[in-house]
Amino acid sequence: MNTTRILTKVRQMVRSFGLPRIIIALFLLSLFILAPFFGVNVATSLSDTLNRFGMNAVLVLAMVPMIHSGCGLNFGLPLGIISGLLGATISLQVDVAGPASFWLAILFATPFALVLGWGYGQLLNRVKGGEMMIATYVGFSSVAFMSIMWLLLPFDNPKMVWGYAGSGLRTTISTEGYYLHVLNDFLKIRIGDHFVFPTGMILFFTVLAFATWAFLHTKTGTAMTAVGSNPVFARASGIDVDRIRTLSVMLSTWFGAVGILVYQQSFGFIQLYMGPFYMALPAVSAILIGGASVNKASILNVIIGTFLFQGILTMTPSVMNAMIQTDMSEVIRIVASNGMILYALTRKTEAVR
Repeated sequence: MNTTRILTKVRQMVRSFGLPRIIIALFLLSLFILAPFFGVNVATSLSDTLNRFGMNAVLVLAMVPMIHSGCGLNFGLPLGIISGLLGATISLQVDVAGPASFWLAILFATPFALVLGWGYGQLLNRVKGGEMMIATYVGFSSVAFMSIMWLLLPFDNPKMVWGYAGSGLRTTISTEGYYLHVLNDFLKIRIGDHFVFPTGMILFFTVLAFATWAFLHTKTGTAMTAVGSNPVFARASGIDVDRIRTLSVMLSTWFGAVGILVYQQSFGFIQLYMGPFYMALPAVSAILIGGASVNKASILNVIIGTFLFQGILTMTPSVMNAMIQTDMSEVIRIVASNGMILYALTRKTEAVR
């Protein structure tokens, strides 16, 4: 009888967490176990995984508001990223050095994110049922449009433009001297020569995640969830469905803007032109791998998905390179990344109950 109860509980736990996530987690664990046998430093690998988690977690968090409101997966994330890039370049243009430039970048990015998010939300309200397809077109077209604008906007900071006194922004701009590692280095914990815990970056994500969780439990947040669950019932209850959907898109766009700034301060470079083009699919895939669906997502999905996705992306090239004694890290990373993206998109209707 006890054995039956234990098996039942195990089945319930597996069903709750999801067999695919258990398989991915076991694969990641096996990579960490195999790493020392092939000369890969586990402490360095774990540190890199945590760092990549912190870099990408806010971008994945940007998916939550739109999923809750029924707008689906935010394939238009590049719109928020472009807002963050505008904030970053304006911050560098005013030439404020040090950590203050990071907070200025968020300040400058916010109005762009809110205005673009509002317009994006208005568009999605007119194409209900086809949000993800339209979002994809919005993301692609905004990146193409800004590829022209980066050449035309009147920036003249010598550290950003082509040539010392040229015009048009460079493809990559260093954040050194501005907000490089402003979060990574805040209260960081170093253990030995190889492990560094990016305390500031994890704390920053924790604050945003808690604020999101708290918001979703407010009257407006509950209305957002109701709109995503049953818009007809929500409308009958007196909820302005279109307004709530627009608010969720604005929040998602703002998170995208802040998320790319968090990414930049750790990565060390601002990537313009086609840079935002490649950021949406990994974020979408991470939250799906974490157990979210097109109409249900939680902060736990964000944490689990981001850690699994970035862990596989970090560990697979390191272990495989050590095993075959050949540097194919970029090829393996592309294969692993695209493989997880493809897998995640096939699981888009699955949700953790």
